[in-house]
Amino acid sequence: MSPPLLMNTDARRLFLDRHLLLRQGSGPGTGADLGDVLGGLGFVQVDSVNTLARAHDLILWSRRTRYRPRALDHLVSRRRAAFEHWTHDAAVLPMQFYPMWQLKFARDEARIRQRWPACRRPGWEGEIRAILQRIADHGPASAAEVAPDEPRGGGGWWDWHPSKTALEYLWRSGRLAISHRVGFRKVYDLAERVIPAPYRDASMAAPDVVDWAMSAALDRLGFATSGELAAFFDIATRDEARRWCAEALAARRIIAVEVEMADGSRRPCVSTPQILNGLAALPAPSQRVRLLSPFDPALRDRARAERLFGFHYRIEIFVPEPQRRFGYYVFPVLQGDRLIGRIDAKRDKGVLSVRAFWPEAGVRMGLARQAGLMAELQRVLPLAEAAGIQLAPDWLRT
Repeated sequence: MSPPLLMNTDARRLFLDRHLLLRQGSGPGTGADLGDVLGGLGFVQVDSVNTLARAHDLILWSRRTRYRPRALDHLVSRRRAAFEHWTHDAAVLPMQFYPMWQLKFARDEARIRQRWPACRRPGWEGEIRAILQRIADHGPASAAEVAPDEPRGGGGWWDWHPSKTALEYLWRSGRLAISHRVGFRKVYDLAERVIPAPYRDASMAAPDVVDWAMSAALDRLGFATSGELAAFFDIATRDEARRWCAEALAARRIIAVEVEMADGSRRPCVSTPQILNGLAALPAPSQRVRLLSPFDPALRDRARAERLFGFHYRIEIFVPEPQRRFGYYVFPVLQGDRLIGRIDAKRDKGVLSVRAFWPEAGVRMGLARQAGLMAELQRVLPLAEAAGIQLAPDWLRT
């Protein structure tokens, strides 16, 4: 029997609903409501670029427009309902995931021990014990505080001084945790002083963690290949993901499906009967024009987003300015179940300065859609701490 076919329109709706982008969305964006959003997404990526708002803040604001950055800080550093670590990149995760991260700590430690000696400045391994003792004796510390006189590198973001490398190693391996941030600077403390004991002391066998990671990823993606499931939390290896899919298919926990891509091609994936049975109950997409972070979970896998939506997106931060097609940091724009364009907008001297909006091919920017875009820019002003909108004369690039 041929696998069921998930048409592209249904696949988009399902994918967006799993990423909390299909419906209008309501709620205060604080406390338990914010925890529910974080749990529903699985994680939010943390990024330092702040042309309009930081990535994690814009991700959460896109789902809850009443959200403000202090709410996430409160969730992490006061309520201890979330913690910082890595998925595919640095992220904030629900605290209930911490027991599953014990396996990631061990695997990251082994990987770092193998790779970092060749790509980090020497001396960091000799700093590990002293830094642990320093934090144990004197409390939380940032990278600048553990070795204020240590020469800094000049080779970019990853050219860390040895103490900074040791701190990151201790964090990635689970011995330290992020206590809080000052501005965007991480402040580290012993994990036992940050992570609540019920989560810190819980343990799971590796096969159970892999099973959880794969099931939880599928629940949040709706449909996926084994490789996409492995990449979601980046805990299971590709081989483990393939074995899990084979065993889950044999046990009828999951089913094979074919998913229609934007170009009409079909991609073999897996899903569950429960997920597919929920398709009929999905509402029509909200018609809100929605500003997304370049690191939004819906766009994190660029290749998947391009296949599903026909939207090609790349960040041009590291592209020399004369060679950029769009701009330094351009935000994707969603409406309904369609990515309708990208916008170059930044906070500049107290206003939201819009240099350009590029609609996607076939997208007509009539008065109603322009009004929807302007309404979204008005909504984001409090998050961006901007007083108004300033449009370049040629901002609409049709």
